[in-house]
Amino acid sequence: MNSNNTTSVLKPTNFKGFLLDLIIYIAVMFLIREVSIPKIGFMGNGLFWSLTTLVVATWRMRVRNVTWKELGLRKPQSLLKTFGVSIVILVAVILSILAFEMIKDFLPFSIAPDVSSENASSKFGNLKGNWILFLSIMPMVLLESMLEELLDRGFLMNWIERLFSSTTFATIIAVLLQAAIFGFRHSYDFSARSITVGIIGLIMGIAYIKFGRNLWSLIIAHCMLNTMSMMDRV
Repeated sequence: MNSNNTTSVLKPTNFKGFLLDLIIYIAVMFLIREVSIPKIGFMGNGLFWSLTTLVVATWRMRVRNVTWKELGLRKPQSLLKTFGVSIVILVAVILSILAFEMIKDFLPFSIAPDVSSENASSKFGNLKGNWILFLSIMPMVLLESMLEELLDRGFLMNWIERLFSSTTFATIIAVLLQAAIFGFRHSYDFSARSITVGIIGLIMGIAYIKFGRNLWSLIIAHCMLNTMSMMDRV
């Protein structure tokens, strides 16, 4: 399955405009995470950060006369094909993570250990055997999964691509940069977690280009991946 649209979907604009958009967006994306509301918990804060960033992205899109539909939030032509692509993406992500786990100890540089499982209780509460807590958290997890695809693959990747002009080189740069930012944003260090999340972003970015820039397959795959991760904690 090949993409019918492998170039940027964005309307022409000036370099300075897109650079300004990215500066505003990335600044807000990281600075808003310094704001923490204790009463709403980890997932509540995560949604607050993502929704705030979504508002900024939508604002800059309106300035450039770009819609979310143009970036890939459009009705799939075939639901069966969409779910099939989602399964392919999910399998590719899992195999890539397994491959990294197999080779990470042999890499010529040191990587900080992944402590995400150790922090899971402080983030989500004690999920072990607690299906009621699991079911109460999952709607927020799935919404966050969707928001990450809208923001990282839909907005950020297209804006980086347009910044470097609509060329194959620009697309490669956009895929790599959004994956790096996606990974770093989840741990703020060079750790096994940041690399693993970066790998997820890389596969999602490639799939976005490969499968016609439709975000729904990525959203479904991301939701399935996070559901599996959360179920592993119960």
